[in-house]
Amino acid sequence: MDALFKALADPTRRLLLDRLRERNGQTLRELCEPLGMARQSATQHLDVLAQANLVSVVRRGRERLHYLNPVPIQEVAERWISVFDAPRLQAISAIKNQAEEYAMTNETAAVPTYVYVTYIRASAEQVWQALTDADLTARYWGHANVSDWQPGSPWEHRRADGSGAIDVTGKVLVAEPPTKLVITFEESPDSSREPSVVTFEVEPHQDIVRLTVHHENLPNLEMHAGISLGWPAVIANLKSLLETGDTLPQSPWEMAPAHT
Repeated sequence: MDALFKALADPTRRLLLDRLRERNGQTLRELCEPLGMARQSATQHLDVLAQANLVSVVRRGRERLHYLNPVPIQEVAERWISVFDAPRLQAISAIKNQAEEYAMTNETAAVPTYVYVTYIRASAEQVWQALTDADLTARYWGHANVSDWQPGSPWEHRRADGSGAIDVTGKVLVAEPPTKLVITFEESPDSSREPSVVTFEVEPHQDIVRLTVHHENLPNLEMHAGISLGWPAVIANLKSLLETGDTLPQSPWEMAPAHT
């Protein structure tokens, strides 16, 4: 908590957070230029924000994209403010405590992109197995993801209801166990449009891992809205399975969207 208040005490760092609130997923250059700030100075401030878990950094090639993480501020509100506004904030807290997740989006007119980050008490090998084992995916996703998971191989998203219906297909682009998996994601294989691409990055740290999901090259905002509800629900179920040995009592994707 001390790191959070230290980070928020500086007006420059609050300005950087405001910039990310206006447009998430900016590079260091994009954050610096409008503010007339030297890169070295901005980097130091962003490191403080990252240490306070207010900013998450995602690498894309040589660039680092910065995303705002509102969870720590919400936790402050729960600790000191919720007693004065219990009904509304308890509803928000219930969603946070059940899903233990947050989603960050960066949308442009041409290519809406979705980025999701969560932390799981598991090893990188366990998370990799959960992403690629057909029996495990059937338990937390309702679909078995079937492939040999070699680069260039196909993969299928088969319903686990006994029908064997395939809802999504694609190709494995990159497979680097247990830290990186990149696949195409094709709901309409006959479409002439390039498929969207999903990247799973698994970063171990002592007893936990950070799981980052990128879903890019989306065709429209409707699909973006759909996966913004879908990915948090699926990964929350994965997280519950790995941490408790069982999935959530109810399928999280069946919940009505949260009202804000």
